[in-house]
Amino acid sequence: MTSWIGKAWPVGVPIVAAVVLALSFGRHDLGTVVVVLVAVVLAATVLAAVHHAEVVAHRVGEPFGSLVLAVAVTIIEVALIIALSSSGGAKAETLARDTVFSAMMITMNGLVGLAILIGTIRHHTVRFNQEGASAATMTVAALAVLTLVLPTFTTGTDNASFTGVQLVFVAIASLALYGLFVFTQTIAHRDFFLPVGRGSAGSGPAGSGPAGSGPAGHGSAAGPASVPNETAHAATPTGRQTLVSLGLLLLALVAVVGLAKVESPAIEAGVAAVGFPPSFVGVVIALLILLPEGIAASKAAARDRIQTSLNLAMGSAMASIGLTIPSIAVASLFMPGTLLLGLGSAQIVLLALTIVAAVLTVLPGRATRLQGGVHLVVFAAFIVLSIAP
Repeated sequence: MTSWIGKAWPVGVPIVAAVVLALSFGRHDLGTVVVVLVAVVLAATVLAAVHHAEVVAHRVGEPFGSLVLAVAVTIIEVALIIALSSSGGAKAETLARDTVFSAMMITMNGLVGLAILIGTIRHHTVRFNQEGASAATMTVAALAVLTLVLPTFTTGTDNASFTGVQLVFVAIASLALYGLFVFTQTIAHRDFFLPVGRGSAGSGPAGSGPAGSGPAGHGSAAGPASVPNETAHAATPTGRQTLVSLGLLLLALVAVVGLAKVESPAIEAGVAAVGFPPSFVGVVIALLILLPEGIAASKAAARDRIQTSLNLAMGSAMASIGLTIPSIAVASLFMPGTLLLGLGSAQIVLLALTIVAAVLTVLPGRATRLQGGVHLVVFAAFIVLSIAP
Protein backbone atom coordinates (compact mmCIF):
# COMPACT_ATOMS: atom_id res chain seq x y z
CA MET A 1 0.00 0.00 0.00
CA THR A 2 2.75 2.42 0.97
CA SER A 3 4.69 1.55 -2.18
CA TRP A 4 1.62 2.21 -4.33
CA ILE A 5 1.06 5.59 -2.70
CA GLY A 6 4.73 6.44 -3.18
CA LYS A 7 4.44 5.77 -6.91
CA ALA A 8 1.01 7.36 -7.40
CA TRP A 9 1.29 10.68 -5.60
CA PRO A 10 3.88 12.28 -7.95
CA VAL A 11 1.52 11.54 -10.86
CA GLY A 12 -1.71 12.48 -9.12
CA VAL A 13 -0.66 15.70 -7.41
CA PRO A 14 0.11 17.74 -10.57
CA ILE A 15 -3.20 16.62 -12.09
CA VAL A 16 -5.12 17.54 -8.92
CA ALA A 17 -3.27 20.87 -8.83
CA ALA A 18 -4.27 21.59 -12.43
CA VAL A 19 -7.91 20.87 -11.57
CA VAL A 20 -7.76 23.10 -8.48
CA LEU A 21 -6.15 25.83 -10.58
CA ALA A 22 -8.89 25.60 -13.21
CA LEU A 23 -11.59 25.88 -10.54
CA SER A 24 -10.02 28.74 -8.59
CA PHE A 25 -8.18 30.87 -11.17
CA GLY A 26 -9.66 34.33 -11.65
CA ARG A 27 -11.96 34.10 -8.65
CA HIS A 28 -11.68 36.77 -5.97
CA ASP A 29 -14.28 35.45 -3.55
CA LEU A 30 -12.28 32.55 -2.13
CA GLY A 31 -12.88 31.96 1.55
CA THR A 32 -10.23 31.34 4.18
CA VAL A 33 -10.68 27.56 4.07
CA VAL A 34 -10.25 27.48 0.28
CA VAL A 35 -7.15 29.67 0.47
CA VAL A 36 -5.63 27.28 3.02
CA LEU A 37 -6.49 24.24 0.87
CA VAL A 38 -4.92 25.91 -2.18
CA ALA A 39 -1.78 26.54 -0.13
CA VAL A 40 -1.63 22.84 0.84
CA VAL A 41 -2.03 21.78 -2.80
CA LEU A 42 0.66 24.30 -3.75
CA ALA A 43 3.12 22.81 -1.25
CA ALA A 44 2.40 19.26 -2.46
CA THR A 45 2.85 20.35 -6.08
CA VAL A 46 6.26 21.78 -5.26
CA LEU A 47 7.31 18.40 -3.84
CA ALA A 48 5.99 16.65 -6.95
CA ALA A 49 7.97 19.03 -9.16
CA VAL A 50 11.14 18.16 -7.25
CA HIS A 51 10.48 14.44 -7.74
CA HIS A 52 10.00 14.74 -11.50
CA ALA A 53 13.01 17.05 -11.83
CA GLU A 54 15.15 14.39 -10.16
CA VAL A 55 13.84 11.74 -12.57
CA VAL A 56 14.75 13.91 -15.56
CA ALA A 57 18.13 14.78 -14.03
CA HIS A 58 18.86 11.08 -13.43
CA ARG A 59 18.16 10.33 -17.07
CA VAL A 60 20.09 13.18 -18.72
CA GLY A 61 22.86 13.49 -16.10
CA GLU A 62 24.70 16.57 -14.94
CA PRO A 63 24.79 19.40 -15.77
CA PHE A 64 21.74 18.98 -18.02
CA GLY A 65 19.43 18.01 -15.16
CA SER A 66 20.15 21.22 -13.26
CA LEU A 67 19.78 23.22 -16.47
CA VAL A 68 16.36 21.73 -17.23
CA LEU A 69 14.96 22.73 -13.84
CA ALA A 70 16.56 26.20 -13.90
CA VAL A 71 15.16 27.08 -17.32
CA ALA A 72 11.73 25.62 -16.57
CA VAL A 73 11.41 27.54 -13.32
CA THR A 74 12.60 30.76 -14.97
CA ILE A 75 10.01 30.46 -17.74
CA ILE A 76 7.35 30.14 -15.06
CA GLU A 77 8.84 33.09 -13.17
CA VAL A 78 8.56 35.28 -16.26
CA ALA A 79 4.95 34.25 -16.79
CA LEU A 80 4.08 35.04 -13.18
CA ILE A 81 5.78 38.47 -13.24
CA ILE A 82 3.99 39.40 -16.47
CA ALA A 83 0.66 38.18 -15.10
CA LEU A 84 1.00 40.17 -11.88
CA SER A 85 2.37 43.27 -13.65
CA SER A 86 -0.30 43.45 -16.32
CA SER A 87 -2.59 45.54 -14.11
CA GLY A 88 -0.03 48.36 -14.00
CA GLY A 89 0.56 50.67 -11.05
CA ALA A 90 3.58 51.63 -8.97
CA LYS A 91 4.04 48.12 -7.57
CA ALA A 92 4.07 46.63 -11.07
CA GLU A 93 6.90 48.93 -12.17
CA THR A 94 9.31 47.41 -9.65
CA LEU A 95 7.95 43.85 -9.41
CA ALA A 96 10.43 42.45 -11.97
CA ARG A 97 13.37 44.10 -10.20
CA ASP A 98 12.23 43.00 -6.75
CA THR A 99 11.59 39.41 -7.87
CA VAL A 100 14.84 39.03 -9.82
CA PHE A 101 16.95 40.56 -7.04
CA SER A 102 15.18 38.40 -4.47
CA ALA A 103 15.82 35.33 -6.61
CA MET A 104 19.51 36.16 -6.75
CA MET A 105 19.77 36.70 -2.99
CA ILE A 106 17.86 33.49 -2.32
CA THR A 107 19.97 31.37 -4.67
CA MET A 108 23.43 32.87 -4.16
CA ASN A 109 23.10 33.20 -0.39
CA GLY A 110 20.17 31.13 0.86
CA LEU A 111 20.58 28.04 -1.33
CA VAL A 112 24.38 28.14 -1.51
CA GLY A 113 24.69 28.72 2.23
CA LEU A 114 22.17 26.03 3.15
CA ALA A 115 23.71 23.50 0.76
CA ILE A 116 27.22 24.11 2.11
CA LEU A 117 25.98 23.92 5.71
CA ILE A 118 24.10 20.66 5.11
CA GLY A 119 27.05 19.16 3.26
CA THR A 120 29.63 20.15 5.86
CA ILE A 121 27.52 18.96 8.79
CA ARG A 122 27.34 15.51 7.21
CA HIS A 123 30.75 15.36 5.51
CA HIS A 124 32.91 17.91 7.42
CA THR A 125 34.09 19.68 4.24
CA VAL A 126 32.57 19.84 0.77
CA ARG A 127 34.49 19.87 -2.49
CA PHE A 128 33.42 21.18 -5.85
CA ASN A 129 34.87 22.06 -9.22
CA GLN A 130 36.58 25.42 -8.85
CA GLU A 131 36.65 26.14 -12.59
CA GLY A 132 32.92 25.65 -13.06
CA ALA A 133 31.89 27.43 -9.86
CA SER A 134 34.10 30.45 -10.56
CA ALA A 135 32.85 30.69 -14.16
CA ALA A 136 29.25 30.67 -12.93
CA THR A 137 30.01 33.26 -10.24
CA MET A 138 31.67 35.59 -12.73
CA THR A 139 28.72 35.34 -15.13
CA VAL A 140 26.15 35.95 -12.39
CA ALA A 141 28.12 39.00 -11.20
CA ALA A 142 28.31 40.49 -14.70
CA LEU A 143 24.60 39.93 -15.34
CA ALA A 144 23.58 41.40 -11.99
CA VAL A 145 25.67 44.55 -12.34
CA LEU A 146 24.61 45.19 -15.94
CA THR A 147 20.89 44.75 -15.30
CA LEU A 148 20.32 45.79 -11.68
CA VAL A 149 23.10 48.24 -10.75
CA LEU A 150 23.81 50.13 -13.97
CA PRO A 151 20.33 51.69 -14.36
CA THR A 152 20.73 53.38 -10.97
CA PHE A 153 23.68 55.39 -12.28
CA THR A 154 22.76 56.08 -15.91
CA THR A 155 21.76 59.66 -16.75
CA GLY A 156 19.47 59.04 -19.72
CA THR A 157 16.38 58.96 -17.48
CA ASP A 158 15.39 60.66 -14.25
CA ASN A 159 14.64 57.40 -12.46
CA ALA A 160 16.24 53.97 -12.04
CA SER A 161 15.37 52.84 -15.56
CA PHE A 162 17.08 52.35 -18.91
CA THR A 163 16.46 54.30 -22.07
CA GLY A 164 15.15 52.29 -25.01
CA VAL A 165 18.60 51.82 -26.55
CA GLN A 166 20.14 50.87 -23.21
CA LEU A 167 17.39 48.34 -22.49
CA VAL A 168 17.83 46.71 -25.89
CA PHE A 169 21.59 46.43 -25.34
CA VAL A 170 21.24 44.99 -21.84
CA ALA A 171 18.64 42.48 -23.03
CA ILE A 172 20.89 41.29 -25.88
CA ALA A 173 23.96 41.23 -23.62
CA SER A 174 22.09 39.19 -21.01
CA LEU A 175 20.97 36.62 -23.57
CA ALA A 176 24.48 36.47 -25.03
CA LEU A 177 26.12 35.90 -21.65
CA TYR A 178 23.59 33.26 -20.66
CA GLY A 179 23.88 31.50 -24.01
CA LEU A 180 27.68 31.52 -23.80
CA PHE A 181 27.55 30.06 -20.30
CA VAL A 182 25.15 27.30 -21.35
CA PHE A 183 27.44 26.45 -24.28
CA THR A 184 30.40 26.29 -21.88
CA GLN A 185 28.48 24.23 -19.33
CA THR A 186 27.00 21.67 -21.71
CA ILE A 187 29.45 21.42 -24.63
CA ALA A 188 32.80 23.19 -24.44
CA HIS A 189 33.75 22.45 -20.81
CA ARG A 190 31.08 20.15 -19.42
CA ASP A 191 33.66 18.48 -17.17
CA PHE A 192 34.00 21.75 -15.22
CA PHE A 193 30.46 21.27 -13.89
CA LEU A 194 30.60 17.62 -12.85
CA PRO A 195 30.97 16.52 -9.21
CA VAL A 196 34.54 16.13 -7.97
CA GLY A 197 35.88 13.16 -6.02
CA ARG A 198 36.21 13.10 -2.27
CA GLY A 199 39.96 12.75 -2.69
CA SER A 200 40.19 15.51 -5.29
CA ALA A 201 41.46 19.00 -4.63
CA GLY A 202 38.37 20.44 -6.21
CA SER A 203 39.95 21.18 -9.55
CA GLY A 204 38.57 18.47 -11.77
CA PRO A 205 35.62 16.17 -12.27
CA ALA A 206 35.16 12.96 -10.42
CA GLY A 207 37.11 10.17 -11.88
CA SER A 208 39.42 12.46 -13.86
CA GLY A 209 42.89 13.77 -13.46
CA PRO A 210 43.75 17.46 -13.41
CA ALA A 211 41.19 20.03 -14.38
CA GLY A 212 39.97 19.66 -17.89
CA SER A 213 41.98 16.51 -18.55
CA GLY A 214 38.93 14.27 -18.77
CA PRO A 215 36.85 14.44 -21.91
CA ALA A 216 33.53 16.18 -21.63
CA GLY A 217 30.76 13.81 -20.89
CA HIS A 218 32.95 11.17 -19.21
CA GLY A 219 33.83 12.91 -15.98
CA SER A 220 30.66 11.72 -14.31
CA ALA A 221 31.81 8.15 -14.32
CA ALA A 222 33.40 8.47 -10.93
CA GLY A 223 34.85 5.51 -9.19
CA PRO A 224 32.95 4.19 -6.21
CA ALA A 225 35.53 5.47 -3.80
CA SER A 226 35.48 9.04 -5.06
CA VAL A 227 31.92 10.29 -5.26
CA PRO A 228 28.97 8.55 -3.64
CA ASN A 229 26.56 7.66 -6.40
CA GLU A 230 23.15 8.22 -4.90
CA THR A 231 21.45 6.66 -7.89
CA ALA A 232 23.56 3.53 -8.14
CA HIS A 233 20.81 1.45 -6.54
CA ALA A 234 18.13 2.70 -8.95
CA ALA A 235 17.73 1.83 -12.59
CA THR A 236 18.05 4.70 -15.04
CA PRO A 237 14.56 5.86 -16.08
CA THR A 238 13.45 4.75 -19.52
CA GLY A 239 12.81 7.26 -22.28
CA ARG A 240 9.06 6.92 -21.76
CA GLN A 241 9.35 7.46 -18.00
CA THR A 242 11.53 10.51 -18.60
CA LEU A 243 9.07 12.05 -21.05
CA VAL A 244 6.18 11.44 -18.65
CA SER A 245 8.14 13.04 -15.80
CA LEU A 246 9.11 15.98 -18.02
CA GLY A 247 5.48 16.56 -18.92
CA LEU A 248 4.36 16.28 -15.30
CA LEU A 249 7.22 18.57 -14.25
CA LEU A 250 6.02 21.27 -16.64
CA LEU A 251 2.42 20.75 -15.51
CA ALA A 252 3.49 21.00 -11.87
CA LEU A 253 5.49 24.18 -12.48
CA VAL A 254 2.59 25.79 -14.34
CA ALA A 255 0.31 24.80 -11.46
CA VAL A 256 2.76 26.26 -8.93
CA VAL A 257 2.73 29.61 -10.71
CA GLY A 258 -1.03 29.60 -11.26
CA LEU A 259 -1.78 28.67 -7.67
CA ALA A 260 0.73 31.27 -6.48
CA LYS A 261 -1.21 33.86 -8.49
CA VAL A 262 -4.44 32.60 -6.92
CA GLU A 263 -2.79 33.05 -3.53
CA SER A 264 -1.30 36.44 -4.45
CA PRO A 265 -4.23 38.53 -3.08
CA ALA A 266 -3.87 36.69 0.22
CA ILE A 267 -0.10 37.19 0.07
CA GLU A 268 -0.45 40.92 -0.62
CA ALA A 269 -3.07 41.27 2.11
CA GLY A 270 -0.87 39.36 4.54
CA VAL A 271 2.18 41.49 3.72
CA ALA A 272 0.14 44.66 4.23
CA ALA A 273 -1.46 43.34 7.42
CA VAL A 274 1.88 42.74 9.13
CA GLY A 275 3.20 46.11 8.00
CA PHE A 276 5.84 44.89 5.55
CA PRO A 277 6.64 47.07 2.50
CA PRO A 278 4.97 46.15 -0.83
CA SER A 279 8.36 45.11 -2.27
CA PHE A 280 8.29 42.10 0.08
CA VAL A 281 5.70 40.55 -2.25
CA GLY A 282 8.57 40.00 -4.71
CA VAL A 283 10.49 38.12 -2.02
CA VAL A 284 7.53 35.84 -1.34
CA ILE A 285 7.04 35.17 -5.06
CA ALA A 286 10.72 34.31 -5.49
CA LEU A 287 10.62 31.99 -2.47
CA LEU A 288 7.61 30.13 -3.88
CA ILE A 289 9.14 29.80 -7.34
CA LEU A 290 12.54 28.64 -6.08
CA LEU A 291 11.23 26.18 -3.50
CA PRO A 292 11.59 23.15 -5.84
CA GLU A 293 15.22 24.01 -6.55
CA GLY A 294 15.89 24.67 -2.88
CA ILE A 295 14.69 21.20 -1.93
CA ALA A 296 16.62 19.58 -4.79
CA ALA A 297 19.83 21.47 -3.90
CA SER A 298 19.53 20.51 -0.22
CA LYS A 299 19.03 16.82 -1.05
CA ALA A 300 22.04 16.87 -3.38
CA ALA A 301 24.19 18.46 -0.66
CA ALA A 302 23.13 15.80 1.83
CA ARG A 303 24.40 13.20 -0.65
CA ASP A 304 27.79 14.95 -0.86
CA ARG A 305 27.13 16.26 -4.36
CA ILE A 306 27.68 19.93 -3.66
CA GLN A 307 28.57 20.60 -7.29
CA THR A 308 25.01 19.69 -8.24
CA SER A 309 23.75 22.09 -5.57
CA LEU A 310 25.93 24.89 -6.94
CA ASN A 311 24.81 24.12 -10.49
CA LEU A 312 21.20 24.47 -9.35
CA ALA A 313 21.70 27.62 -7.28
CA MET A 314 23.98 29.56 -9.60
CA GLY A 315 22.20 28.31 -12.71
CA SER A 316 18.92 29.57 -11.28
CA ALA A 317 20.43 32.97 -10.45
CA MET A 318 21.85 33.21 -13.95
CA ALA A 319 18.65 32.14 -15.69
CA SER A 320 16.58 34.41 -13.46
CA ILE A 321 18.55 37.40 -14.76
CA GLY A 322 19.71 36.29 -18.20
CA LEU A 323 16.29 35.06 -19.35
CA THR A 324 13.87 37.06 -17.20
CA ILE A 325 15.19 40.55 -17.93
CA PRO A 326 15.13 40.20 -21.75
CA SER A 327 11.65 38.67 -21.59
CA ILE A 328 10.33 41.40 -19.32
CA ALA A 329 12.01 44.02 -21.53
CA VAL A 330 9.99 42.78 -24.50
CA ALA A 331 6.81 42.50 -22.42
CA SER A 332 7.27 46.06 -21.11
CA LEU A 333 6.54 47.33 -24.62
CA PHE A 334 2.96 46.11 -24.20
CA MET A 335 2.44 46.84 -20.49
CA PRO A 336 1.55 50.14 -18.82
CA GLY A 337 4.09 52.00 -16.74
CA THR A 338 7.88 52.19 -16.67
CA LEU A 339 10.19 49.24 -16.09
CA LEU A 340 12.32 50.20 -13.09
CA LEU A 341 15.34 47.92 -12.70
CA GLY A 342 17.84 49.96 -10.69
CA LEU A 343 18.52 48.88 -7.11
CA GLY A 344 18.66 51.14 -4.10
CA SER A 345 21.87 51.84 -2.19
CA ALA A 346 21.29 49.21 0.51
CA GLN A 347 20.48 46.57 -2.10
CA ILE A 348 23.64 47.42 -4.05
CA VAL A 349 25.70 46.96 -0.88
CA LEU A 350 24.12 43.54 -0.32
CA LEU A 351 24.75 42.60 -3.94
CA ALA A 352 28.42 43.62 -3.68
CA LEU A 353 28.81 41.65 -0.45
CA THR A 354 27.17 38.63 -2.09
CA ILE A 355 29.57 38.73 -5.05
CA VAL A 356 32.63 39.08 -2.81
CA ALA A 357 31.48 36.23 -0.56
CA ALA A 358 30.73 34.01 -3.57
CA VAL A 359 34.15 34.64 -5.13
CA LEU A 360 35.97 33.85 -1.89
CA THR A 361 33.83 30.73 -1.40
CA VAL A 362 34.47 29.17 -4.83
CA LEU A 363 38.16 30.02 -5.30
CA PRO A 364 39.58 27.23 -3.06
CA GLY A 365 37.34 24.53 -4.58
CA ARG A 366 36.18 23.45 -1.12
CA ALA A 367 34.15 24.95 1.70
CA THR A 368 33.47 24.55 5.41
CA ARG A 369 30.68 25.54 7.78
CA LEU A 370 32.16 29.06 7.93
CA GLN A 371 31.46 29.81 4.27
CA GLY A 372 27.96 28.40 4.57
CA GLY A 373 27.33 30.50 7.67
CA VAL A 374 28.54 33.69 5.97
CA HIS A 375 26.16 33.20 3.05
CA LEU A 376 23.25 32.50 5.39
CA VAL A 377 23.98 35.62 7.45
CA VAL A 378 24.00 37.74 4.27
CA PHE A 379 20.70 36.11 3.30
CA ALA A 380 19.28 36.93 6.74
CA ALA A 381 20.40 40.54 6.30
CA PHE A 382 18.55 40.63 2.97
CA ILE A 383 15.35 39.36 4.60
CA VAL A 384 15.59 41.85 7.47
CA LEU A 385 16.23 44.79 5.14
CA SER A 386 13.36 43.66 2.91
CA ILE A 387 11.06 43.77 5.94
CA ALA A 388 12.50 46.93 7.50
CA PRO A 389 14.31 48.94 4.82
